[in-house]
Amino acid sequence: MKKQFDLKRGMMLMSCALLLGSVTVSSCKKDKDNNKSMYTISGNANGNQVVPSVTGNGTGSITGTYDASTNMLNYNVGWNGLSGNASSVGFYGGATSGANGTQIGNNVTITTPGMTGAATGTMTLTNAQEADLLAGRWYYLVGTPTHSTGEVRGQISTAAQ
Repeated sequence: MKKQFDLKRGMMLMSCALLLGSVTVSSCKKDKDNNKSMYTISGNANGNQVVPSVTGNGTGSITGTYDASTNMLNYNVGWNGLSGNASSVGFYGGATSGANGTQIGNNVTITTPGMTGAATGTMTLTNAQEADLLAGRWYYLVGTPTHSTGEVRGQISTAAQ
């Protein structure tokens, strides 16, 4: 009877140890995957990056995050020194610095209009758009009435968090 009790107790202890070990391992793996799915985005803009280049004092910057697990991009585009009020802000993909790409979606909403202003928002990316973003093939443009195809442009960089 005692041997049967010790065998049951041993099996129970082994089962608990295996369960605890698998929970610990899967928890660590999940944390590791989540860390790799978060990225910060950044990039500075000016007229020299527009194709063809634009002469002026305008500058811009972008900051934000990209969560690869949800495909959600959060962005904050700011600009100042434009020749006129910003009339459009857009994202473009499939191009490295010095080349023109294809517009991604519609122009984004300008949240603070003016010669100095901002556009803040979110967008959900496709897998192909994600691949271009993470490969450095995205840029943003801020247009004005004088330069409707872009007064300042900035290539977007990503860095894993």
